[in-house]
Amino acid sequence: MDFKQAAILGSYISKDYAEDLFRLLTTYNSISASEAASRLELHIKTVQDFLEAMSDLRFLDKEEVYEKKRPYFRYTLKMTKIFMELDLTPLFPKESADDRTQVRIRERKNAGARFTTSRNNQYISNVVIWIGQGRERAERRINLTIPQGQFLFHLPFPSADFKSVGEIMEKAEVDPSNLSEILDIVDALMEFKVIETTT
Repeated sequence: MDFKQAAILGSYISKDYAEDLFRLLTTYNSISASEAASRLELHIKTVQDFLEAMSDLRFLDKEEVYEKKRPYFRYTLKMTKIFMELDLTPLFPKESADDRTQVRIRERKNAGARFTTSRNNQYISNVVIWIGQGRERAERRINLTIPQGQFLFHLPFPSADFKSVGEIMEKAEVDPSNLSEILDIVDALMEFKVIETTT
C-alpha cells in the first residue's frame, strides 16, 4: 500500500459511519449503496463514495446487476480482516550515478538568512529565512539536527571559496551515515537561495 492508498483508507475508516457500514457488509451477502444508505439513514452519495473507495482498495467485490433494465452495483466483503502495510522504501534517498558529495557549495551573499549557533558555539541550531517584502514578509525557521548544524557551522562564507559537500562533512566530522539528512538541508537551503553552488 502506498501513501495515496493509505490516505484514502485512513480518511474513510475514520468516518463515524465506517463501523456501521462494515457491520452491514459482514451481515449481508451483498448490498447496494441505496440499501445501505436507507438502512443507516445516510445520504446515498456518502455511502456510494465509501463503497467505491473500499472497492478500489480491493476490500470489496463489485458486481454490476440489472433491475428493470437499470444497472447498479452490489458490493460484497472480500475479507474479514484488513491490514494496512505502508511501504516506505520509495521515500528512501535514491542512489544516484552522480556522487552528490562532490557538489561544491557556499553561503549565498545577501541571502536574507540568520544562522543561530548553539549555546556551546559548536554547531548551528537553526536557520531563520525571511521570505517576501514589506508587510508581506514572513519568517521561516528551520530547526536543525546536530549533524546538520555541525555541517552548516562549517559552510563556507559568501566571500570564501566553494567547498564540496564531502569536504565540509569531513571538516565538520559528520558521519557518512548522515549524508541523506545533510543533502536534505542543502537542497532546502538551495531552494530558499541561502546556499549557492558552482559547476
